[in-house]
Amino acid sequence: MSRRNRLSCLILCLWPAALCAQSAADLAPILERLDRLEQENRAQAREISELRAELAAARQKPDAEQRLDVQGKRIEEQAQTKVEASEKFPIRITGMALFNASLDSRQGGGADYPSVAALEPGSEHANGTLRQSTIGLEFFGPHTVLGGTVHGNVYMDFEAGSAPLAQEIRLRTGSIQIDWKSRHVLVGIEKPIFNPREPTSLAQVAVSPLTGAGNLWLWLPQAWFEQDLAVGQSSGVRARMGVLETHETNPYDTTLFTGTLSPARPALEGRFEFFHNLDDTRRLEIAPGFHTSSTHVNGFSIPSDLFSVDWFFNPWQKLEFTGAFYSGENVANLGTGAINQGYELYRYYAEAIRSRGGWGQFTVHAAARVDVHLFTGQQDDNNAQLDSGDIGKNLIYGANLFYRLAPNVILAPELSQLRTLYLGHGVRINNHYDLALAYLF
Repeated sequence: MSRRNRLSCLILCLWPAALCAQSAADLAPILERLDRLEQENRAQAREISELRAELAAARQKPDAEQRLDVQGKRIEEQAQTKVEASEKFPIRITGMALFNASLDSRQGGGADYPSVAALEPGSEHANGTLRQSTIGLEFFGPHTVLGGTVHGNVYMDFEAGSAPLAQEIRLRTGSIQIDWKSRHVLVGIEKPIFNPREPTSLAQVAVSPLTGAGNLWLWLPQAWFEQDLAVGQSSGVRARMGVLETHETNPYDTTLFTGTLSPARPALEGRFEFFHNLDDTRRLEIAPGFHTSSTHVNGFSIPSDLFSVDWFFNPWQKLEFTGAFYSGENVANLGTGAINQGYELYRYYAEAIRSRGGWGQFTVHAAARVDVHLFTGQQDDNNAQLDSGDIGKNLIYGANLFYRLAPNVILAPELSQLRTLYLGHGVRINNHYDLALAYLF
C-alpha cells in the first residue's frame, strides 16, 4: 500500500473518535444545566409541599373558632329576628334567673335582707326565693330623631308579692334615650341623677345594695340632658342636668300629718363627671353632684339639699375602687330605705335633719372566672336632732365572691354584718349569709 493510501485509512479510522470527542465537549454544558434545573425543581417541589402543609394546618386550627363565630352570629341574628315589635324594630330580651338561699341572725327582724338591725331580738330567719329574678326588654329604634339614635329599656322583677304564691311582677326601671354625637337626652325611671353608681351584689337585687347604709338609690321619675366635652385625647367631662320627682314619706308612726304631706315634689339635680384614661386598661373618674328640692307638709316648706361626689379608679388591671359620698339634709325622699328620718315637725316650725354617708367597694379580679368584692357603707344622721329610739348611725360591711361556672352562670356566696345604733339603746348587730345562683340570659 502506498504512503498516500495508508494516510487515508488512518484518517478514516480516527474520524469517528474525533466526532465523539467533539460531541462530548459540546454536551457537557448542556448536561450541567439540565442537572441544575432538576435540582432547582426538586427544591421548589419541597417548598411547595411544605407551604401546602402549613396552609392546611392553618386552615384546620381556627375551624372550631370559625364555626363558633358563625354560630354566634346566627344566634344573634335569630335573637334579633325572633323578637320584633309591631313597628319592625328589634327587641332584645335580657335578665337573669336568680335563686337566693339566705340566713339572718336574731336581729334580722324577719326580712329577707334587712336594711337595719332590729331593736328587739327575734328568731333566726332562713329563706329561699326566686323573687329577685329580673326580666328586661331592650329596644333599638331603626330611625333617627333629628339625627340622634333612639334606644330604651324596661326592667321588671317578682318582688311585689310577699306570700309564697303571690309573686307578682313589678316594674323596676325603664327609660327612653336619644343619643347624638356628644349630647344625650333621657326620660324614665332610674336612680337619682347625681348617684348613678351601684355596689355589686346578687344578694340584694330587689332593692339596691347597701340600702339604708349610704346608697341613696330609690328609682324615681326623671328627665335629664347630658353634654360630653373632650379635653385632649384621653380626658373629658360629662355634664348632666335634669329634673326629678321625689318620693316624700312621713317619718312619724302616727298619721297625724299624713293628709298634709305632698307625696311628690320636683327636684333639680346635676352631676359633672371628669374622667382620664391612664392607658388602654386604667381609668380615673370623679364626679361631684347636687340635689335640691323641698318637702311640703303641714304648711311648712322643708329644704332637701345635698352635695355628693362619686368615683371610679382602677390603678391596676386587677383592682378597682368605686364608691360615693354625700352630705346634706332631709335625704329620706331619695330612698334611704328603712331610715326615714328626713325632718322633725314642731308646733311653730319644722327642721330638716342633717345627714351624711356613703359607700365604697374594692373589686379584685382574682382570676379569669373569679371576682371578689369588699364593701362598706353607712348613713350617719345628726344625733342632736333625733329623739330617743331613733337611729343615729347605720353601718354595714361585708364581702362576696362571684365565680363563673360558665360564661352566663354565676355562683355568689356573700356575708355581711349590720351595726345599727339606736339612741338610748345602744348598737344592734345582725349577720347575713347568702348564697346566690344566677343564670344570665
